[in-house]
Amino acid sequence: MGKVVVIDGPAGSGKSTTAIALAAKLGFIYLDTGAMYRALTVKFLKLGIETFKDEKLTKDILDSTILRLIPGDNGLMVTLDNVDVTDQIRNNEVEDFVSEVSAAPVVREYMHRQQRSFARNFDIVAEGRDLGSYVFPDADIKIFLVADLDVRSQRRLLQKNASDKELEKFRENLVKRDRIDSSREHSPLKKADDAIEIDTTNLTFEEQVEKIYEICRKKLR
Repeated sequence: MGKVVVIDGPAGSGKSTTAIALAAKLGFIYLDTGAMYRALTVKFLKLGIETFKDEKLTKDILDSTILRLIPGDNGLMVTLDNVDVTDQIRNNEVEDFVSEVSAAPVVREYMHRQQRSFARNFDIVAEGRDLGSYVFPDADIKIFLVADLDVRSQRRLLQKNASDKELEKFRENLVKRDRIDSSREHSPLKKADDAIEIDTTNLTFEEQVEKIYEICRKKLR
């Protein structure tokens, strides 16, 4: 197992952009766990599966799935069954359904195995919701990001390059995802006891990256 830095937190708290920048500063590989769940969401949407009560069916689908993350100069390329879905996983349909997919216990167990396998070969910065508490309980450094709901909603709006009139829609989506992520039975969104909490509400992007980088620099030396 390589060195592992995990950044957990709710959607819109700044995990992905922070993890990408931090990995670059540390010379680590960025593991986008959200992209992995989104890739599976693409597959379930294509198959027309909207419920995961049939665990055997879900497991059979997962067992036949080829999911790969390929590090490159421009970040991770995500392939699903040997097809590049890096751009497709960011569309609104996937955004609206990914929490239901990721809440399924059989999906999370499959994904955790994939994530741990990836970490055996690289020093990583990984971001998600349950990494420090469940997937990588022995991670070298655990960060838990938080931010006000309104700030998170505005960040989503900017990320999607959407109009201001869609702000309420993004806000409602985040409330829904927070509820699902925090209340799911299997590995819910939770701050690990030994995680360092950082509120990014009033921090610039550069400030939050530098703050976490300094923590890593001291702990990993």
